[in-house]
Amino acid sequence: MKTSNTEQTFDPNSASEAAATSEGRGTYDERVNRILAAATGVIARVGYEKASMRQVARAAGVSLAGLYHYFDSKEKILFLIQFRSFNALLTGLREKLHHVEDPFDQLRVMVRNHTGYFVANMASLKVCSHELDSLTDEAYEETFAIRRHYYEVTRGIVDRLFDKYAPDSTLDRHVATMSLFGALNWLYRWYDPKRGGSPTALANQLATQFLHGILGPPPAPDAAGESAPP
Repeated sequence: MKTSNTEQTFDPNSASEAAATSEGRGTYDERVNRILAAATGVIARVGYEKASMRQVARAAGVSLAGLYHYFDSKEKILFLIQFRSFNALLTGLREKLHHVEDPFDQLRVMVRNHTGYFVANMASLKVCSHELDSLTDEAYEETFAIRRHYYEVTRGIVDRLFDKYAPDSTLDRHVATMSLFGALNWLYRWYDPKRGGSPTALANQLATQFLHGILGPPPAPDAAGESAPP
């Protein structure tokens, strides 16, 4: 387990609860969101170790003392960036998978959900991809747990895909799952929505490459000109 000298309890809701009696809830949450957005940009640009609370305060347009009113440490900010990102991914994926039964279609839903979220939050993708090990103690454990849960939901889709369409495949399913995440989590290094096509087109190509890398080339179109799952 990752450890530090300072014991802290990381509750994803505590930042909003801390000053509920002194400021309007909506106003407080808006300020928290603005600070987190600014902090995400700073950490994505310079890295967690080099990022300072003073830089975050300046980017968010608040005083340093004001920043500490909302967040008592830089690690709490990093924790909330990661926890909120993966909570949003899990919530979105569960909602979109509702009534989607075929694992072929489920995999496409997962890729579209992941791609859509991070294309809209590219700095968050960079921070989440690089900064897990910057967390310690409860922050690390809670973030690792929600990321693990997201992996398990995706791995379940991959397992069902193999079981239905490639039961005799000797490919390692963990490797297949991690290679999918590898492709998705490096988008911030090269994808430009202004020049690289729409997020939907990107997601469709990534899903197709993954699916047919496992299952083989797609079948010929049917009479209506549409390809069915293998």
